[in-house]
Amino acid sequence: MVALSCQFQPTIINSYLSTKRRPSSSQPSQSNIKVIINGAAKEIGRAAVIAVTKARGMEVAGAVDSYLVGEDIGKVCDMEEPLEIPIMNDLTMVLGSISQSKATGVVVDFTEPTQVYDNVKQAIAFGMNSVVYVPRIKSDTISALSAFCEKASMGCLVAPTLSIGSILLQQAAISASFHYKNVEIVESRDTAMDFPSADATQIANNLSNLGQIYNREDISTEVLARGQVLGEDGVRVHSLVLPGLPSSTTVYFSSPGEVYSLKHDITDVQCLMPGLILAIRRVVRLKNLVYGLEKFL
Repeated sequence: MVALSCQFQPTIINSYLSTKRRPSSSQPSQSNIKVIINGAAKEIGRAAVIAVTKARGMEVAGAVDSYLVGEDIGKVCDMEEPLEIPIMNDLTMVLGSISQSKATGVVVDFTEPTQVYDNVKQAIAFGMNSVVYVPRIKSDTISALSAFCEKASMGCLVAPTLSIGSILLQQAAISASFHYKNVEIVESRDTAMDFPSADATQIANNLSNLGQIYNREDISTEVLARGQVLGEDGVRVHSLVLPGLPSSTTVYFSSPGEVYSLKHDITDVQCLMPGLILAIRRVVRLKNLVYGLEKFL
């Protein structure tokens, strides 16, 4: 177990513990997974709080964010009743309070790429595994986390996507790639962001190095209107940004006489919650780092 040196102020810890929900016949049992949501005030964090609260075998035990500090997370999520869990801006303090209960804990990280490594290290130091859903994590950060988790014999699930539909699209695209020689990816978002998106990049990476060179009749990269080529296998990506469009990814395959298209639309952050609940259930058994929720489907 890797140790992390930290000091706590007993009065602050006791004050935080006193704000937690009082046990009653309707409250989850002590055997439930205690879930800490890091990034709880974000849209996805609020959705996660509601999803975890409704899920069997787990409960929200802590909410961390630098926004709306001190507010009850239940009220922030517009729940019918407050959860009596204040939003804290100190992850270490929340981890320390949960570790005192000796319960199984999981940290769900919705923060930023630059914070992930330190957050996972802190969670491991308190004996907790992590689910990380933070787009654009660099490969060297993942490698460093993998080495740290292996040394500590603790688990971490890094999920480029929590959408089960997105994963199924990626798997179907891999199957189709062995039968078609032409493929292009078209994605749309309603606001500007980093393009190509993480989903499109993942699909292109999956289709690369499979022994197939795509779009041989049009492999030139000189015409910008033809989209960006990812990898060395000729997979093109076209990104649309138009207000009002859903977040959508379509993969077009073709051969003489036919077009085969795979499409996935995301209209609400709620679509990520089934994948998140699955990730929380599975990560508690891990003793190393796993990349991709698809490993558990």
